[in-house]
Formats: sequence, structure tokens, C-alpha cells
Amino acid sequence: MENNSTTIEMLFEKAENYTRTTIELAKLNAIDKTSDIVSSLLSKLAVSVVVVLFIFFLTIGLSLWIGELLGKSYYGFFVIAAVYFLISVLLYYYKNRWVKMPISNYIIVKMLKKER
Repeated sequence: MENNSTTIEMLFEKAENYTRTTIELAKLNAIDKTSDIVSSLLSKLAVSVVVVLFIFFLTIGLSLWIGELLGKSYYGFFVIAAVYFLISVLLYYYKNRWVKMPISNYIIVKMLKKER
């Protein structure tokens, strides 16, 4: 009888250890996936900031150049503003296809990435 009770105790102890290990592994996997996604998004954000600054200065230069061609500098800014308005309308109507879906797909691919 005592032999049977020690076997059951050992079985419960192994099950408890297995459960703790499984929970710890799940936590570590979640941390790994989260850190991978956050670091990837932050690196993309840094590149995006540089691209936005480039576009900003390019826009100012184009605005001044177009304004010079049209005779008044502020005309160039109006033209560039109209272009940005058209781009924003396109983005508004196609935001799911051009913005939301690529970001969602990127996060899903990162989450389902196999371990190294």
C-alpha cells in the first residue's frame, strides 16, 4: 500500500513539475515573440522617420521650385498640398489593402515564425 502511495505522489510531483515547466516555456516564448515584434517595429519606425524627413525636405524643395516656375512661391505649396490631398484620399479609401493588411500580415508572420 505504501509503495502504491509513493508512486502516486511521484506521479503528481512529475505532473506538477511538467506543468510548471510548460507554463515557464510559454512565458519565455511569449517574451521572445513580443521582443522580436517590438524590435522589428521600432527599427522600421526609425527608418520611417528618416524617410519622412527626406520626403519633408524634398517637398519643401519641390514646392519652392514649382512656385518659382509658376511665378509665386506659395503657388508651389498649393500644388504640393493638392498632391498630398489626393494621396490622403487614396489612402483613406484603400487603407485596408495598403496599410492595415500589410501590417497585420507582418505581425502574423513574426508571431508564427519557427524557433531558430
